[in-house]
This record gives sequence, C-alpha cells and structure tokens, in this order.
Amino acid sequence: MPARRRSEEAPRRRWPLAVLFALAVLAGVALWAYAPSLPPETLIARYANDRSRFVDVGGVRAHVREQGNPDGIPLVLIHGAMGSLHQWDGWVRALQDKARLYTVDLPGHGLTGTWPRDEYTIEAYADFVEVLVDTLGLERFALAGHSMGGAVAWTFAATRPDRVSQLILVDSSGYPRAAGDVPLPTRLARLPVIGDIGIYFKPDRLVQRSLAEVYADPAMVTPERVRRTAELQRFPGNREATVQRARTQEPLDPSVLRRLDIPTLILWGAKDRWVPPADAFRFQEDIRGSKLEIFEKLGHNPMEEDPAATAAAVAAFLQPIPNQAPAPPPPPPPPADPTDTTVQPAVVPEKD
Repeated sequence: MPARRRSEEAPRRRWPLAVLFALAVLAGVALWAYAPSLPPETLIARYANDRSRFVDVGGVRAHVREQGNPDGIPLVLIHGAMGSLHQWDGWVRALQDKARLYTVDLPGHGLTGTWPRDEYTIEAYADFVEVLVDTLGLERFALAGHSMGGAVAWTFAATRPDRVSQLILVDSSGYPRAAGDVPLPTRLARLPVIGDIGIYFKPDRLVQRSLAEVYADPAMVTPERVRRTAELQRFPGNREATVQRARTQEPLDPSVLRRLDIPTLILWGAKDRWVPPADAFRFQEDIRGSKLEIFEKLGHNPMEEDPAATAAAVAAFLQPIPNQAPAPPPPPPPPADPTDTTVQPAVVPEKD
C-alpha cells in the first residue's frame, strides 16, 4: 500500500524563481535601453559642416554658423528646447541672399554642451545671447526665436531693446500653461528619480513620439531627423542640462511684452499641439503694432515644415537697419590768408 503524502508537506515554492526571472528581464531591458553619452568628436564629425566654427562665448565652446549675404541684414536665430541650429537650415537657404544669418546651439544643446555658469533658464540664455552677439561684433540686429528660443528672444528684446531692430517669434513660449499641457519630455524630466534615471535610457522612441507631436505632417518624422535629434541629446552634458532646465525654470512675466516698441512679426502653425495658437493672438495683443501670420497646415515647427512660405513672410518683414552712426561734420574752412586784402562781395553775381 503506497505511503500517504503527509498533509504537513507544503508544495514547493516557486516564487523565488519567478522573482529572479523578473529581475533578470529587467536587468536585460535596462542594459539594452541604457545609452551613455556619445564621444563629442564623433558627433562633431557627424553634425558640423564647413560653415561650423566653435567660438568661446562666456567660457563655453559654442557651435556657431555664419552664413548668407555678408552685406545683408544681420539676423540671429535661436532654436527651441532640445533643438539645435539645424532646425533653421531651411530659412538659411531661403534667406541667404537677403540676410546675414547667425545660428547657434544654445548651452546644453546640439554640439555646444554645458557652460561654466551651469544655468539653463530663459534669463540665462538671454545673457548668453548678449555675450554671443558681442563676441560676433553685432551691435544691432534682427532676432528670431522658436518655442523656448522665442521666449529667449523676447526676453532679450525687452531687456536690451537698443540691440534689436526687429523681432520674429515662431510658435513662441511665454504664457503660463496648465500642467496637462506641458510636453511629455518636460513632465518626465521634472519627476524625481524617473527624470534622473530616465535621461540615460535610449531616447530614440521618446524622440520619435515627440517629433510626431511637433510636426503636422507625419512625413517629417524621418529616420535621419530622429537619429540626429536623439544623438545630439547624448552630447556630453546635454541631458543633465535638460533636467536642470525643466526643474529650475520659473514662470515668465509676459507683462513686459506690453512695453516692447520693436517691429515684431509673429508666425504660428495652426496645428501646433505644444503651444496653442491662442497664444499667437495673445502675443499680437500684447506687443504693440505686431504683425501675425497663421499657417493653417503647419504644426509647432513651421520653419521646418514649410521653410519657403515662412521665410517669404520673414523676407517681406525684414527692413534694412538704419545706420546709427551720426554723419561726420564737414571739414572746417581753410584759415584766411592775413596777407590777402581783397574784399569779396557779399553776393557773387551770376554769369549771363
């Protein structure tokens, strides 16, 4: 007769194996997703070109390009958050005959990397722009900014109005936003622990999702654009700067816009899902005499989706900067000859 199984014998416990298996899977996923910073030399070789130069701007080695007509209107272009100077390439091609175009990777972006000041707020970037234009020898210039770069541009114009001849805002940030309207990358960066750890995971999928929200046309989300955006985020220091900016930027004060007295052009994509088109009308109302153009089929980056149409609006808006230097006084008359005693008539008669 077979021996009975004693009731006190418990079934074999399998949960430790399940836990070990789950931990192994998580470790494998973490190793697969982990994305360390890329060597700066590799990224510079890949994303700089023959017009790129690296300029010391306040202690940071800034990636700058100067292109276009040397005698044209100087126009400084400021990109948005997690962007780079490459986003202005369409405007550079379209405006190169009319303007002298200056593009730059802000600190914590593109090929510039971090800077000694270690601040990445709108106000700090406005200070960076001042040092940049001083370094480039620009006394007065037109200034354009996109998204976060728009906030940098109007902050600079509001605090240094004598430097800006004309202001161009492209889907600019600046007005307070509800928590649910903040872009996903910014929300993730603000989360404790998740933001600190998440920046080291492969950004490709997150970049692809963000770009799908940025552009109205899905065809703009090309593998090349996703790769460039993701890899430039892995330039040493850029991801850490992104987290710091998301956590330290205080709400801006848009009331200063009402004091602006600078010719201003506002360009906006009607299908912008990041900054509502309603803000375009708020800018138009707050900035005295500003001009607004809405592009019905474009999204948050209209200068990339339709560079020809948006640049045409800029070309029509830009005007030559008047020479601010006073005309030199006429040379003094030669001293009279004391030996000449000839009396000249008060009125010289005309010849017949």
